[in-house]
Amino acid sequence: MAIMKKTVFVRLSIPLHQRRLHMLHTLKRWPLIAAMLVMAFAFSAQAEIVVPNFVPLVQSAGKAVVNISTEKKVMQRGGLPSEMFRGLPPEFERFFEQFEGQRSARPRTQRSLGTGFIISADGYIVTNNHVVAGADTVLVNLQGANGKDHSLKAQVIGTDEETDIALLKVDSKTPLPFLAFGDSDKMEVGEWVLAIGNPFGLGHTVTAGILSAKGRNIQSGPFDNFLQTDASINPGNSGGPLINMEGKVIGINTAIIASGQGIGFAIPSSMADRIVAQLKANKKVTRGWIGVTIQDVDENTAKALGLPEASGALIGSVLPDEPAAKGGMKDGDVVLEVNGKKVDDSSALLRAIAAEAPGSKVTMTVWRDGERKTLTIQLGERNLKGGKKGGQIEEENAPALGLSVRPLTKEESRAARLKPGTGLLVVGVEPGKLAAESEIQEGDVILSANLKPVKSVDEFSKIIREDAKKRGVVMLQLQRQGQTFFRSLPLTDNAK
Repeated sequence: MAIMKKTVFVRLSIPLHQRRLHMLHTLKRWPLIAAMLVMAFAFSAQAEIVVPNFVPLVQSAGKAVVNISTEKKVMQRGGLPSEMFRGLPPEFERFFEQFEGQRSARPRTQRSLGTGFIISADGYIVTNNHVVAGADTVLVNLQGANGKDHSLKAQVIGTDEETDIALLKVDSKTPLPFLAFGDSDKMEVGEWVLAIGNPFGLGHTVTAGILSAKGRNIQSGPFDNFLQTDASINPGNSGGPLINMEGKVIGINTAIIASGQGIGFAIPSSMADRIVAQLKANKKVTRGWIGVTIQDVDENTAKALGLPEASGALIGSVLPDEPAAKGGMKDGDVVLEVNGKKVDDSSALLRAIAAEAPGSKVTMTVWRDGERKTLTIQLGERNLKGGKKGGQIEEENAPALGLSVRPLTKEESRAARLKPGTGLLVVGVEPGKLAAESEIQEGDVILSANLKPVKSVDEFSKIIREDAKKRGVVMLQLQRQGQTFFRSLPLTDNAK
């Protein structure tokens, strides 16, 4: 009986073993069969991927997306540029300068196209600032209920250059379809998104993709925190919505990398919603300011300071008499938290402070001498392009050069190799105004006006108001990256 059981066991096991060996030998002998099996499994996996139906979403959201066209008048000047005559003997320079303000000027119309989206039934529309900047006329093209488009003239309620957001308003006889902001912070990388816009002036165009990344810094401004998507975005899409599968706006399409493919960027709704609310209430955006220079914390700095990790914002310098100095902040402090929220890097600190209202108090946790310390700082107001609130040449006192200037700090004077109290720093240039047309840039230093040194905003304003207005032209001596040069701006009625 024992022998029979053993025999039965052997007879059952050997065929199974042989079958396994036979299969292995078959796969080795015919690799094509193995490859076909792998491909079959791959096709089977792909077949399980379900692409969502975008049609209902497009039909609903698309009605609230509008095309925007703008026009602005610019003066195109003839004649030879004044810089050609610089370096000549003084008597010749003076001879040619007398014609500087007499050069012929011809009006020219510049046109541009973009996209926007309606956010309320009463006609508020969001777009990019660069779509409407300097425009004399803004037209919004809406989809009619009968399938025919119609245009309405839009009023620019307010703009924010630093986040590239603008708020418009149209008056409509009937309630308009609109889109609501969603929460971009809750979006996960890999989720489906739609972009609707007006690329290259082609009209309503829909593209689909996924959210590729969050928190991108593309060096376009101080508050870069972009969403990245592979949904196709092209020129003309600017200002259009990036929509999630719930039909909510989670971003404003803003930028692309021209040399790349499938790389577009959108302003997150968590930022845009707050900016739009300020523009709607106050027609402008105000931001907090503490008066420090900041930088990221690298591994070596973290080790030197005894930090447990390389995160936070290192305070390079504390400007005297500014909010940070008054609140007890010191050079070398590392800001770890603002109002209990972790600060990962210098950009995060900048955004956190800017999000708070001027005059409000914030609690800041800093790392100092190997310990965490808590500071309470009352915020000042941040001016355009950084810095404390500076001077603005008011239009009622002088022709609108389109310049915003302020005195240089000691550190800026030292960097520019200028004596303290010398010159004014250009902190804002308004598109379409004289300064922009004369290629004056933010960061330029004005050394003199009509050969008279300027040391304060009041001095500059007085020269423009009196001497320059009488002559009909102002000649500015500028310094840029160590180079000194002149620009002559004709003060015509068209420039006011």
